[in-house]
Amino acid sequence: MTTPCIICVAITGSLPTKADNPAVPITVAEQIESTHEAYEAGASIAHCHVRDDDGKPTSDPDRFARLKEGIQTHCPGMIVQLSTGGRSGAGKTRGGMLSLRPPMASLSVGSNNFPTRVYENPPDLVDWLASEMITYGVKPEIEAFDLSHIYQAKLMADRGQIKGTPYVQFVMGVKNAMPADKRVFDFYVETVKHLFGENTPWCAAGVGRHQLELNEWAAAAGGHLRTGLEDNIRLDRDTLAPSNAALVELAVLAAQRHKRPIATPAQARAILGLRKG
Repeated sequence: MTTPCIICVAITGSLPTKADNPAVPITVAEQIESTHEAYEAGASIAHCHVRDDDGKPTSDPDRFARLKEGIQTHCPGMIVQLSTGGRSGAGKTRGGMLSLRPPMASLSVGSNNFPTRVYENPPDLVDWLASEMITYGVKPEIEAFDLSHIYQAKLMADRGQIKGTPYVQFVMGVKNAMPADKRVFDFYVETVKHLFGENTPWCAAGVGRHQLELNEWAAAAGGHLRTGLEDNIRLDRDTLAPSNAALVELAVLAAQRHKRPIATPAQARAILGLRKG
């Protein structure tokens, strides 16, 4: 039977502003409303960042708590995935929200270049974030910006720093990092299967104009999809996306073109080995 396709919607991120696209949800209330629309369109995971009163990225646990509660109330069963990304804070502040016990959180296991800065993920911080996720029963999504990050996830799993099989997401198309190259993509898929098993679930994210092609590649190869205004603010070169839901609808179409049913939140939890919501 064809594996249902999980769609993750990255609703806000740390960079897009309303000046870039008025549809980018900034306040917690806007984020909850936008997530609900995406949930109804077919998304079963919400990847979440929060912003302060000035619209700047933050790791404020109180804002994450309000967002998590709102999504759980208005999107029954949806998997809330909180970001521990480096644009929102420094050091251990990046993991201050893990005590909220979300089902999932992002985990970058190595450093790499971004367009104008180094995305620093020093080993001691990575180890601490991973230990906090174990403490609070949070499943990490490994954000792989480089081949070494997949191998690092394997090493951490072997050491017991990651419980169960890692869920790896390839992030492709970031300038100065991993290119959106189909040959590279195919090799990464094969690497995950080699390291973790043929039937291991994995995901792919394309940045900017690469979002739609990564959705297509992942759907065809049996992986799971990420979309949303964090990574891409356009439907096409000339048209701004009117909502996160509109981008989810495109991801749904990509899955359907490859005969992949859309995973419900309950199916997504089962595929990822998560506790029930």
